[in-house]
Amino acid sequence: MASTSVGQEGIDFHWWCSAITHWNTPANPVDFEQREGRVNRFSGHAIRRNLAHRHGSEMLRADHPWRAAYELGRDEQDRYGEFAPHWVYPGPATIERHLSPYPLSVDIARLERLKSDLALYRLTFGQPRQEDMLELLRRRGLDTDPDRLDEMRIDLSPPPIGRR
Repeated sequence: MASTSVGQEGIDFHWWCSAITHWNTPANPVDFEQREGRVNRFSGHAIRRNLAHRHGSEMLRADHPWRAAYELGRDEQDRYGEFAPHWVYPGPATIERHLSPYPLSVDIARLERLKSDLALYRLTFGQPRQEDMLELLRRRGLDTDPDRLDEMRIDLSPPPIGRR
């Protein structure tokens, strides 16, 4: 799917595609998320492709192939919890993002700023895209400062027994 700001809201393409080409660079991370949300949704195309990749022959023997696929897809719930199989299911299919900023345009600078903003925006929800987050940390020099990274880490482990 190719998207401009027109494709940011109200259109469900996740049934038919799992790749998005941004015709231009969105101005902010919310617009970016809106565009990508057109293809990255509940039971999207990439999820169904991964279910078919792993369970295709079993699915085709069933009276209701997709119902069977989602039942078989529960095999990943130990690893992904209730997100599997409707939101997350491992396999070769992924959501693809393509950006083609015009050379010598404001899109190139906007894209660099947007990548940082997007990583920080997603971090506020606890869901940064790993590639974006790593790039942001590298650009800020934190990948070479393990002590600083350790200070930033949030430790969610339970307190020692006897301490509250």
